Amino acid sequence: MSKVVLITGASSGIGREAAILLGKQGHTVYAGARRVDRLAELADLTGGGVTAVEMDVTKDDDNQRVVDRIIESEGRIDVLINNAGCGLYGPIEDVSLDDARHVFEVNLFGLAHLTQLVLPHMRARRSGRIVNISSMVGRIYTPMGAWYIATKHALEGWSDCLRYETAPFGIQVALVQPGSIHTEFASLTANQLNEFPDDSPYRAHIDMLRKRVTDPGATDRPVGAQEVAEVYVEAATARRPRRRYVTGARARPWMFTRKWLGDRAFEYVLHRSVR
Repeated sequence: MSKVVLITGASSGIGREAAILLGKQGHTVYAGARRVDRLAELADLTGGGVTAVEMDVTKDDDNQRVVDRIIESEGRIDVLINNAGCGLYGPIEDVSLDDARHVFEVNLFGLAHLTQLVLPHMRARRSGRIVNISSMVGRIYTPMGAWYIATKHALEGWSDCLRYETAPFGIQVALVQPGSIHTEFASLTANQLNEFPDDSPYRAHIDMLRKRVTDPGATDRPVGAQEVAEVYVEAATARRPRRRYVTGARARPWMFTRKWLGDRAFEYVLHRSVR
């Protein structure tokens, strides 16, 4: 059965690939992004299955406008895929709190506001699916990523509460937890790390992370965006979705290690891996 889907952060990477896959499957897809010019060809690629909508999830008016437009045109929103997100890397001591607040606005509060707008329509129909995109670092931690990792830890708990609260209304909530992936996210992270001074007391960790994001194949063997997009589609369309979908390079081993090792043992393994 064809679904009406709103996916955010669809101008590049996994969001773009997921929008294309869903459109080709016959679903009615609204692909949201700030860089809407990058969505121009999606309608042609999917036979008109994807409609581009300009939106910034941190702007309440944008979220309201897009939801109102879809409800007016389609009468419902069956699936919301909260894919829009941004990273923030660097030493806790040196990252500005303004930057930290911004990453929370994008990765948690913007997502939360959009979800709040969609929920009444799903409740009225006693049906709906919300897919939130977390990360394997929503369950573990690594150096130099504290603020980004904090947003994903928050999203994990928030999503669990959302699933429990909305289940009586027929609404299903799934989390996707990707590991290492081939997207432009790596180059953006490297650019952030280049902003820190050469004499930073955290230089060793900064250089370690830069090497990992600029040459991930040396350690992580990252998967392609389309492979992860297929998991998005499964989470969005499966009759009985799993609560969590783990995908991407090294995600399962790291999450298994974190679950079964104590803090001291996990940090020993972490230290050995990032040297």
